[in-house]
Amino acid sequence: MLLWTRIALLALICFSLLSSGMGCGPGRGYGRRRHPKKLTPLAYKQFIPNVAEKTLGASGRYEGKITRNSERFKELTPNYNTDIIFKDEENTGADRLMTQRCKDKLNSLAISVMNQWPGVKLRVTEGWDEDGHHLEESLHYEGRAVDITTSDRDKSKYGTLSRLAVEAGFDWVYYESKAHIHCSVKAENSVAAKSGGCFPGSSSVTLQDGSRKEVRDLRAGDKVLAVDDDGNPVYTDFIMFIDREPNARRIFYVIETDSGHKLTLTAAHLLFVSRNSTERRLSAVFASAVRPGHEVFVFDERRRRLEPKTVKRIYTQAHEGSFAPVTAQGTVVVDQVLASCYAAIQDHRLAHWALAPVRLAHWVSSLLFRSQPEERAHEDGVHWYPKVLYRLGTWLLDSHSIHPLGMSVYPS
Repeated sequence: MLLWTRIALLALICFSLLSSGMGCGPGRGYGRRRHPKKLTPLAYKQFIPNVAEKTLGASGRYEGKITRNSERFKELTPNYNTDIIFKDEENTGADRLMTQRCKDKLNSLAISVMNQWPGVKLRVTEGWDEDGHHLEESLHYEGRAVDITTSDRDKSKYGTLSRLAVEAGFDWVYYESKAHIHCSVKAENSVAAKSGGCFPGSSSVTLQDGSRKEVRDLRAGDKVLAVDDDGNPVYTDFIMFIDREPNARRIFYVIETDSGHKLTLTAAHLLFVSRNSTERRLSAVFASAVRPGHEVFVFDERRRRLEPKTVKRIYTQAHEGSFAPVTAQGTVVVDQVLASCYAAIQDHRLAHWALAPVRLAHWVSSLLFRSQPEERAHEDGVHWYPKVLYRLGTWLLDSHSIHPLGMSVYPS
């Protein structure tokens, strides 16, 4: 184990140096120097994402009003950030109360506002509502929504303020009126807020001898069905779990095809889809971005090849146990459907390249410790290496490349 750690640390240092070197050179490599991002202001009445606020793809369903006397009142936390101005017209401190997720996103936005307009602060005009001033089932009643402006109340800034809120990670942003921007977040216990990039333990993979094995029972050295760089089926080594939580209960997306195949995985996990039925080019997207009409790739056992199948519907299910297996190929066929081994970062090739030290360590350790490969694959929790990579990604990549729930995926 000590040798494995030293190898991985050395490779990580090489990775960091190589990234720095690539960033200074010409070409279109992943490490190329990034130009300052141009912000596109939202138009009046525009909302992002372009779905209703209380749907799965945005902030999720209304879960009930929170009052000071209710059990759920403990879900709210006060925000005393001095970089934010709270209107608090009721003089009760209600506008400062919000869920932790809302607080985190608001604090992040406050920094962006000061960077964008020196001397200007973020202003909250409405936070948690305990007086019934909003429409029925408003997320303000749960402390999951805020209405915001800038401290100078310059309406010409509100379009850009909306974009900054999107970049800060709010799950739904609406340029609602000329007087304010409305932002909201998912519930703390919602579909994706507690989910990482995993499959339930009961999902199955196909072994080289044709048998099936549940994901929870994988052992280092098992050869499982995956695809190579050319999209051809191949049996590859299962290396390790980068996340293994056998007792965690999570909500998973279920992607169901018109052929009856179902893949169950969490919101931030990458899944290969095709959006162009003529070219059928594979692209890796977050599970939360898959929509009915997209095509996923199902392994046809008779023809021994992948076949595109149309997504018919998407729904959610709760399962106990979540597992994130990594293979030498970086891909895996789970419940007959092709998926990536990676999550949180929306670039399968970049993630695979970044995990090269893990594959190198596996190769070296398999040579040196042929008789004892299993223990490294079965430590519970999130492996330290993807945590490091995720933090590097938050520094080097723009927010569109990182799942908005990524910090929940790889907590510190």
